[in-house]
Amino acid sequence: MNSEPHAAERIVVGVDGSEASKDALRWAVQQAEREHSTVDAVIAWEYPPLYGSIGWIDAPQELATDMETSASQTLGAAIDALEGAGGGPSVRAVVAYGTATGVLREAARDASLLVLGSRKQGLFGGELHGSVRRHVTRHAPCPVVVI
Repeated sequence: MNSEPHAAERIVVGVDGSEASKDALRWAVQQAEREHSTVDAVIAWEYPPLYGSIGWIDAPQELATDMETSASQTLGAAIDALEGAGGGPSVRAVVAYGTATGVLREAARDASLLVLGSRKQGLFGGELHGSVRRHVTRHAPCPVVVI
């Protein structure tokens, strides 16, 4: 029998501000409490697809800052909504640049579980009507739960 203490397991949950992703976050926190795990709440952001002229964008850095700030605020609001419970597991906010599928797969490396909402619209669920969820559930490096 191994007597070494093991590090707390980590649960990753994709958050996009939708009600489904907030439900997934609440479920992940409850599961983490049962398992004495931590939670990484993850949101991805990327530049929007630009069609035609991009003359209206004079400062790409300003656009990036606005998009990252918006993603951070969305994630912060979802985490803040949990704080009424108090005394729960540690929830770490992760705001990452990239596609939702890439960010989630990378975040889930070495995680014990990846949790997603079931909604088909939004940053994580809306790319091509659920293709993010389909891709992640098929290619995740850990077990996936869809709430």
